[in-house]
Amino acid sequence: MGIKLIYTNDSPFRIKSYKKTFQSISVFVFNYLNLNYNYELSVTITSDETIKEYNHAYRNIDNSTDVLSFAFLEKGINEKEILYDENVSILLGDIVISSETARRQAKEYGHSFDREMAFLFTHGLLHLLGYDHMNKEDEEKMFNLQDYVLDKLNIKREA
Repeated sequence: MGIKLIYTNDSPFRIKSYKKTFQSISVFVFNYLNLNYNYELSVTITSDETIKEYNHAYRNIDNSTDVLSFAFLEKGINEKEILYDENVSILLGDIVISSETARRQAKEYGHSFDREMAFLFTHGLLHLLGYDHMNKEDEEKMFNLQDYVLDKLNIKREA
């Protein structure tokens, strides 16, 4: 199993530490879910203005947001949908995170910016894997897994 993360940072902030954390989260999640293929996804760290443009273009919502996920697989990781070739990575999709919103939310929730970025990445990754929170049962399942991943990796809420 291999996980390749492709990064773009057009954020107004200089962010250095997120790559190692995002890789650790990815490895943990894929191992925990027993996903044994090669995967690739892109991560874009951007501004409120840019994420607002994405949100408007793809969701018809004219506001910025904290994280967006654009899954390439219709049903997440579903073996019936995948024709696996060990020489080719499965393209999961794109995660877009607003660093400006992450900074505000970290302050609002009383924890570190790094913790908020880890939370948003985990949330986006789970969406790419087919998790959602459209109803109470799915929300509980997804949010419990988010909390479990961050707790196991010792990424705590306190600043």
